[in-house]
Amino acid sequence: MSLLVLIIIFTSVGGVLSVLAASVFLLLPEAQRAKVLPHGISFAIGALLAVAFWGLIPHAFESVRPEQMQGLSATIMLGLLSFFILEKLLIWRHCHSHSCEAHTEDAHAHDHNHTQGHGHQAAGTLILIGDGIHNFVDGILIAAAFLTDVKLGIVTSLAVATHEIPQEVGDFAILLESGYSKSKALFYNVLASFTTVLGGVLAYFSLADLQDRLPYFLALAASSFIYIAVADLIPSLHKKTDMKTSLQQIALIFAGVVVICLLHNFAHGFDVKS
Repeated sequence: MSLLVLIIIFTSVGGVLSVLAASVFLLLPEAQRAKVLPHGISFAIGALLAVAFWGLIPHAFESVRPEQMQGLSATIMLGLLSFFILEKLLIWRHCHSHSCEAHTEDAHAHDHNHTQGHGHQAAGTLILIGDGIHNFVDGILIAAAFLTDVKLGIVTSLAVATHEIPQEVGDFAILLESGYSKSKALFYNVLASFTTVLGGVLAYFSLADLQDRLPYFLALAASSFIYIAVADLIPSLHKKTDMKTSLQQIALIFAGVVVICLLHNFAHGFDVKS
C-alpha cells in the first residue's frame, strides 16, 4: 500500500470519520450525552499526551544532530505560545464546550436581546472557519508523522481522532444553538473536516522533499497535542471534584496512555511505497 494512500485513509479517520462518530452522540438524549462526553475527554487527554511524549518528541529528537536539539526544544516552546495566542484570536480553535465564558456571555445576551441573533450566526460561522484551519493543520501533522514512520503516523491519526470526537460534539451543540438545523450542522462540519485530507495530501507532496524539516513539524505537532490536553481538556475535568469522578478520570487518562503506547510498540508496519 502506498504511503499517499495511507495518509489519505488516516487523515480521513482523523477528520471526516471523527465528525461522523461525533454525530452519533447527538442521537443521544442531552442528559446521556452530558454523561458520556467527559469520559471521552479523559481518554483523549491520555492519548494526546502519550503520542506527544512517547512518539512525536522522541522521533523528532532522534532525527536531528546534537546542535539542533536546542532549536527543536525552542520549536516546542514557541508552538505552545503560538497556540495560546491563536486561541486568543479565535483563529486556531475554539472551546470544546459551549459553556465556556465567551459562549456563556453570548447566550446570556441572546436571552435578553433577540437582536443578537446575528451574533450567534456569526459565532457558528467562525467555529466552522476555525475548524477548517485546525483540521488542515492536523492533516499536515499526520502526514509529517507518516513521512517519519508509518506506526507513528497511525497513532498520531488515532490521537487526533480521540480529541476531535469530543470537540466535534461540542461543535454540533454550538452550531445548533447558532440556528443551524441538524442536517446543515452535519453537512458543514463534514465539509470542514475534509480539510484534514487536503492538508495531508498537500503535505505529502511538499514535505517528501524536505526531510530535514520533518523533526520541526513533529515538534509542532507535539506542542499542539500538549496544549490541547493541558490548557483545554484538563481544566474541564476539574469542574467535578468528587472522589468517584476523579478516579474515573484518572483511570481513563491512563487508559488513553496505555492504548497509544501499545499501538505504538506493537503496530505492525505496512509494505509502503512512496
